[in-house]
Amino acid sequence: MERDPKNRREFIKQAAVVSAGLGLGISQSGFANTIKKPKNKLPKWRGFNLLDFFSPDADKGRKNKEEYLKWMEDWGFDFVRIPISYPSYLSFDRSRPIKAEETLNFDERRLQEIDDLVEKAHKYNLHVSLNLHRAPGFCINAGFQEPFNLWEDKEAQDAFAEHWKMWAKRYKRISHKKLSFDLVNEPFKREDPNNQHSPGGPVPIDEYRQVAKVGLNAIRSVDKKRLVVSNGNGGGGTAVPEIADLDLGQSCRGYFPSHISHYKASWVYQNPDDLPPVEWPGEYNERHYGREDVEKHYAPWVELLEKGVGVHCGECGCYNKTPHDVFLAWFGDVLDVLHQNGVGFGLWEFSGTFGILNSGRSDVDYEDWYGEKLDRKLLTLLQKYA
Repeated sequence: MERDPKNRREFIKQAAVVSAGLGLGISQSGFANTIKKPKNKLPKWRGFNLLDFFSPDADKGRKNKEEYLKWMEDWGFDFVRIPISYPSYLSFDRSRPIKAEETLNFDERRLQEIDDLVEKAHKYNLHVSLNLHRAPGFCINAGFQEPFNLWEDKEAQDAFAEHWKMWAKRYKRISHKKLSFDLVNEPFKREDPNNQHSPGGPVPIDEYRQVAKVGLNAIRSVDKKRLVVSNGNGGGGTAVPEIADLDLGQSCRGYFPSHISHYKASWVYQNPDDLPPVEWPGEYNERHYGREDVEKHYAPWVELLEKGVGVHCGECGCYNKTPHDVFLAWFGDVLDVLHQNGVGFGLWEFSGTFGILNSGRSDVDYEDWYGEKLDRKLLTLLQKYA
């Protein structure tokens, strides 16, 4: 008999809730007891990031199997975010940094590879969020030599607009219920863009607003209905009420506090092996952290909801060096606070060091899942909110 995917998914979701409630004992305090929550204008999508086009060289991306998309649907999820490095779909000499005049050399063969991933995701009823993780003139990850600066240079902003016009035209016939656009990943200004540990911080609001309007206007010139979101400032974690008047949702992050989410991550800490042990709740650098701090962190995002701005958590999760029990205790609080406020999430990632598959943790008894190493406890926690 052919299975009914909706009924199967509903059964899995109900079973997961019972299992999670018995096995994890996640607390239900704080926001759960407050007065009626504001309605979120963005759907409560829940799922994963897929890094197929995360590398500037598409041939070096982490290609996800089609079975992964099927498992996502079977496990009750409905969302994939695709963070893209824009050079991955251009034609140019990759032995050197890209030149300004090459930033619009769209390669149809590469674009069709992205089309194929989008089509497969839709085959399994997954909403797709298309994100420029590296946009013309900016990437939160240091080490890329860009020919201009997205926040300061008109030439970069013109190229940014052309990229979004291209995507808007390419996908105009796809329903906004099935696909949305995520303008640029984690706005940030670093003193030295080529040094990951160089000091930096939020983009000045006037510059942030200008770039957001450039991207939005480019999309709206082609497609009036497409859902568009803009990432939080300062690396994604800071809400931006200054653009609440624009036709944009906003995307937060599930990485607070970073000493838990990015414990011993070499791209964050210069001497990761020197870090002290972590606990949740617990002390770190002579400060206590617990659920109440998570609630305070998301309070500005709740205020955006009250202003009528849609909010989604485009990225969340934890690097594999954080002890697993600490990770699950902390992440349970993060997911619960998001859930209590009607905010969905996208785990970074499905398979890899942050994922539910093949995360490479030393303290997990992995379940063999068709040859993959499944973190069943993490999946159960996620399914509680799927």
